[in-house]
Amino acid sequence: MGKRSVLLVFVPADSGVDGPSLLGESERSGILQGLKDGVLKNVIKRAQFAIPPLSLMILGSVDEPGIEQHICDLRFESFPLDRSWDLIGISVQTGAVKPAFELSALLREKGFKVVLGGPYVTIFPERCRAHGDVLVIGEADEIWKDVLADLRHDRLQKEYRVRELPDLSLGHSVAKDVLELRHYFTTNVVQTTRGCPYSCDFCNVHVMNGHKVRHRNIDDVVREVESFLEKDRRIFFFLDDTVNADEEYAEKLFRELIPFNISWVGQATTKLGENKRLLDVFSRSGCGALLVGIESLAEESNRAHHKFHNPVERQVACIRAIREAGICVYGSFIYGLDEDTIEQAGAIEAFLDDTGIDVPGINLLRPIPGTGVFNRLADEGRLLHDRNDHDSFRFSWGQEMLYRPKKIPIEAFIPSYTALTKRVFTVKQAIQRAAKAPTLKGAVLMFNLFYVHMYNLSRKDLSRQMQELAEDKAKTSDE
Repeated sequence: MGKRSVLLVFVPADSGVDGPSLLGESERSGILQGLKDGVLKNVIKRAQFAIPPLSLMILGSVDEPGIEQHICDLRFESFPLDRSWDLIGISVQTGAVKPAFELSALLREKGFKVVLGGPYVTIFPERCRAHGDVLVIGEADEIWKDVLADLRHDRLQKEYRVRELPDLSLGHSVAKDVLELRHYFTTNVVQTTRGCPYSCDFCNVHVMNGHKVRHRNIDDVVREVESFLEKDRRIFFFLDDTVNADEEYAEKLFRELIPFNISWVGQATTKLGENKRLLDVFSRSGCGALLVGIESLAEESNRAHHKFHNPVERQVACIRAIREAGICVYGSFIYGLDEDTIEQAGAIEAFLDDTGIDVPGINLLRPIPGTGVFNRLADEGRLLHDRNDHDSFRFSWGQEMLYRPKKIPIEAFIPSYTALTKRVFTVKQAIQRAAKAPTLKGAVLMFNLFYVHMYNLSRKDLSRQMQELAEDKAKTSDE
């Protein structure tokens, strides 16, 4: 019997970064479309800093005799229908349910066997059963070998359910053999821990991966970094949800990585700015930038959403300390949380000036199905779509309101948000931020220019939604 062929597919969202506008193509201006097809298109593509899907890299690295695995990333390549695949695995992201299900239906019609996994399948398996031949529920690191073995012996089950969260210390190696390296900004993506000790109600990380932080062995991570450098010497992305969640572990790990002279970026809490020793290790190990979740500048709003670990009064000093250590800061805000008032827009601008944040991201709350905030907003009647229509809560780029803020009428909130992004994201501001960045000036410039474009699309989509809401209100009044 010849080898069985398995294809692992990443399906992008049809809005947001991967499909930038919720407007139809015909509604975009000809000039903008022309620019996008030229120089701007290349800038946008590079500014997305596309990296490979780590979950599929992990599965693709599982070695099972008689099985060969391949990855198809639909952001960059067409689906290879010309091959006879024995099994096709689709990772279903919570914000890209519809395109994943549509692809699965098409493939099954053509006679392919499809296995569905990923975040959405893990949280909502009952909604997925009709859309795939096989379901993998939970973190598939260890159970995927069982799936491959069953495929080889023609005994595939309809469901594989992970009973216990995988032990990351067992030393499973991740390889790049199934990747097309040229597609990506870098292929050096590494995860050292999994799970989150916090309980922010707008996040689904602790829902899927648990509250306990699980660690990989430091020696295994170091060997992986060393092996990755053999094929790709570009920047590293450490994909831990909070790379400084366990400060002792983080210090030991990144101290070990200092001799490799890598450059890396990751996600952290601003609490890092209060740990001078860890901050020094991060800097010496090559940390160039960190994404930090600031969310609201109203402490009451953060508390309303169960975020307690980043007190607002300490944020300015922490961010300044991180930047003074030579590390750029991407500051992520959510405007419109439950205790936010219209004054938050001005507070965000002042905060940006005060801290010198290198790349700001000003987001609208996206209630993710399966999170606490989604259920609460649904129970309070504040969602703008049916709670059972999960596709309506797809990924977007600040392009549509999905709920009604608690303290700001939506008719006032949308103009406030769009005016804020118009002031914050300009070409002039992009150039100034890049000039002041402690490092990675080219990347900071590209990211900011990308945001100038994306928030311009956001304002157009929100303007259309504002008009639709007004028309619906007028229609209701007439009735």
